[in-house]
Amino acid sequence: MSVSGGLLERVRSEAGSGGPALGVYAGVVAAVALALAGLVGVLLHQPWLFPSLGPTIMVIAETPDQPAAHPRNVLVGHVVAVAAGWLALLVTGLRHAPSTVQAGLDGRRVAAAVIALVLTVVVLQLLRTPHAPAGATTLIVGLGILKSPGDLVVIVLSVLLVTIVASGANILAAVRQRGVTDAPRPHA
Repeated sequence: MSVSGGLLERVRSEAGSGGPALGVYAGVVAAVALALAGLVGVLLHQPWLFPSLGPTIMVIAETPDQPAAHPRNVLVGHVVAVAAGWLALLVTGLRHAPSTVQAGLDGRRVAAAVIALVLTVVVLQLLRTPHAPAGATTLIVGLGILKSPGDLVVIVLSVLLVTIVASGANILAAVRQRGVTDAPRPHA
């Protein structure tokens, strides 16, 4: 997707597998992506910030050459997670119930969380689109924290925004991003 020898690859080669330079790069990318999503949320008065955005941005910025950081995996992962969480709420009869945060944990809420996570894991494996931060998104929805149709659209739009920003930063820094079917390459 990009040219080798870019900024992040030079940082990695000079700092070994990461180090402070990689942390600064990833921190700047994270700050910009999260601040932009937060600004949109403030302007629209909607929850554009939620916990799974943090690990999503970190995966993209810190390990852009891993399949989980590929934009397709990020987007598919969170869409599947949202759908699985919503389905879990329907199956357990909790679609219109207060969130677990408000009502506390009980057997149906545990069942909703388990259903949401298992569906997300199985579908992402079947689609060969790993993205672990989607596990947090499916619990956010499956536990009823964000569950209205508007909230679910906002989750997907926010993930799309941070994916564009963080992946765009990697492209601008000429970071190599492998596709989901590319094999890892040995380090020289």
